[in-house]
Amino acid sequence: MFQDVTNSQQNLEQYKERLERIGSEFELGLFISILRKCIVWIVLFISISVFLCYTYLRYTLPVYEASSIIQLRSDDTPNKILNIQSFAGSDQDNALSEDIAYLRSRDFVKRSLAKLPLEISYYNEGTFKSMESYKSTPYSVEILNHQPAIQGIHLYIDFKDKSNGQITFSINAVKHVYTFSDSNWTATPYLTFKIKIINLKGILEEETSLKKTPYFFILNSMDDVVSNSIGRLQIKLLSDAAKTIRISFSDNNPLKAKEIVESIANEFKLSDVERKSESAGKIISFIDKQLDLSYEKLRDAETALQAFKKNNPAKDNDIIATAKASRENELEDRVVNNEVQAELLDNVIKKIEESKAVDAYNLLSILAGTEYEAAIRIPVENLQKLLITKEEMLYQLTPSAETIKNINFQIDIQKKLLVETIRALAQRIKDKAGNWEFRKDEFQKNSRTIPENELEFLKLQRLYSINEKYYTLLLERRTEYTISKEGTVSKNISLEEPLIPKIPVSPDRTIAFSIALALGFFAGLLLVLIRYLLHNDINSLHEISKQTNSAISTLGIIPKYKKDIPVSQLLVDKNPKSLIAEAFRSVRANLQFISNEPGPKIMAVTSTISGEGKTFVAINLAGIIAYAGKKVIILDLDMRKPKIHLGFGVHNIKGMSTMLIGRDTPGECIQHSSLENLDFITAGPIPPNPSELILSKYMDEVLVELKTQYDMIIIDNPPIGLVTDGISMIQRADYPVYIFRADYSKRTFIQNLDRLYNENKIQRLSIILNGIDIDANRYGYYNYGYGYGYGYGYGYGYGYYDDQHKKKDKSFWKNLLNR
Repeated sequence: MFQDVTNSQQNLEQYKERLERIGSEFELGLFISILRKCIVWIVLFISISVFLCYTYLRYTLPVYEASSIIQLRSDDTPNKILNIQSFAGSDQDNALSEDIAYLRSRDFVKRSLAKLPLEISYYNEGTFKSMESYKSTPYSVEILNHQPAIQGIHLYIDFKDKSNGQITFSINAVKHVYTFSDSNWTATPYLTFKIKIINLKGILEEETSLKKTPYFFILNSMDDVVSNSIGRLQIKLLSDAAKTIRISFSDNNPLKAKEIVESIANEFKLSDVERKSESAGKIISFIDKQLDLSYEKLRDAETALQAFKKNNPAKDNDIIATAKASRENELEDRVVNNEVQAELLDNVIKKIEESKAVDAYNLLSILAGTEYEAAIRIPVENLQKLLITKEEMLYQLTPSAETIKNINFQIDIQKKLLVETIRALAQRIKDKAGNWEFRKDEFQKNSRTIPENELEFLKLQRLYSINEKYYTLLLERRTEYTISKEGTVSKNISLEEPLIPKIPVSPDRTIAFSIALALGFFAGLLLVLIRYLLHNDINSLHEISKQTNSAISTLGIIPKYKKDIPVSQLLVDKNPKSLIAEAFRSVRANLQFISNEPGPKIMAVTSTISGEGKTFVAINLAGIIAYAGKKVIILDLDMRKPKIHLGFGVHNIKGMSTMLIGRDTPGECIQHSSLENLDFITAGPIPPNPSELILSKYMDEVLVELKTQYDMIIIDNPPIGLVTDGISMIQRADYPVYIFRADYSKRTFIQNLDRLYNENKIQRLSIILNGIDIDANRYGYYNYGYGYGYGYGYGYGYGYYDDQHKKKDKSFWKNLLNR
């Protein structure tokens, strides 16, 4: 018992190893053979995919995309001409991101869409899809007022004649029908509307057509329109350097898509102008308020000055006062100018001393316009040349090189020379500033001796002058900002205007059909792959030899019989020159390589399961040997499911079972066939103990007696994959033959063959591969099969105890599915 369990475990491990080896080795020939069988399925899958793709394209609304490219610019020409600081925002790095965010904002999209006639959508209703008639409908609808419940409802229009019709809609499953007349207002509880016919001819043609498409329109909520549009609007940055963006919109109507993009682009330019003009407008408003206040002050100063002149009629007061004020302002300007220049030179000195590198052009630009520019130009340029020479040498030399040290020494000398020159200039300027300050103080001391009337006049004159200058400045600024506001144009330009798209972006017919073809092909290929992975049938002698672990001989192959096999199953006598007869002659010739000793021989034929053709091979091999002049007898030991009596068309009243129990003698059971030298003994009635009968001593006596009468005894054994009755006969046979059927026997059946050879020590065991389709032979694999319906029990041996012979359905669809 323990030994049996151990053997079973070993067999299971060997089986797993074989399965792993089968799965890891890709067999190209087998794959191509299965692929050839599945061609019909692949074509069918591709046809179905293409048909579904065509249906999808036929009944799917096309999507069109319109686009426009805008370049964002920061030029402000009026402000540049007038030298006005722009307050609209000067951060150019964030301006592009802000503009893109603004374009995507809900408020801006709503503002842009409000310029288009999107409150009402017009449609033609088809069987599977409804097409929107944007700006192409033969009628128009005006809405005076409506209830919110009517929004989003299909309102169908039916034109009864040239000027009358009816409108139909349903709310809460309640149908409402109202009549209307052309260009007249119609009031209903839900809306007040007026329908105007634009294209009467088009309406009449549609009404009289065989395939009439109903008209209907929908009242849209602007918020819903914006929500639906934002998802189909795309704002994409094309180039950050060029500041270009792409505005695109997708819709089922190409004209509508184009006009929405156009409206968004135009509205963006308009809003850009508004945003830029807004700051100028606020500044002008502020200046207007200041002008009113300044005018009041100027008028008061002028009144006071006129009153003083009237009360103090001195002719030279204004001339003297003006001259003194002018002189004092001149002295003050000279002092300030010299102090500023001195401070500028001090900052230059500090920068040179703190910085290792000196930018000559930057330094000269700082001192441009001063009287000292020419004095420092040459030292600065010499220093810059030395610095450039040093940078060039550092590409080839290290900082510790003597040449670099020499240049550093020259640079230090040149910097000291430049600093001392500028310091001297700064000191000279400070001295001048002190001199002018002294002169101003002396002038102010002398001015204190002026009479009181003149001092009062100077005060009033200075106050009037200040207010006049401020008022004049405000007027100038107001004029400048007014010009800036009126001259403001959009800084953005359209590089590509939107066009009406001609070709839809979705669905793409080329891509759709390509995907359909690919899916159909891969579905078929998947079927081939699944059939390949699940394939477990034996296809060729090479496959048997590759899977077996034994050195088993091969007697030959038997081709598939194309016609229906007759009940007798004996074919070699019908057409002795046929291909199948020649195959059996080849097997007969190969028997001498198994055993060539003189005397009568025993041949035991078996298989793994029923249906592999062992009875067919036994009968025809016996017939072909009988043709050679040998006396042959066939014994039917498959007593559980006998077939020999069917093959020869006789009754199975007595035979091997009655003979082995001693009721009949061999002479009484031997029957003659129509073929000379070929006799047979049927199985007889089915016994309850066929194994014991075969192993009984009577079996040996029967064989001994038959050997005296026949040259070849062929035993049709039961399948050893299901029962073990035939093993004893195979062990004592001179020619033990194992039958496999192509495209029917499983690869796991080879284990039974190995067990007979290795464990039962049947060294003369040989194999015959039955049922090969020669016409379909390609790459070493075959499309073949019999219609035997022969089996044992369930599974592989299904029908063993059912005597009814089942034939395969030969209809076209059945054959197609079997492929």
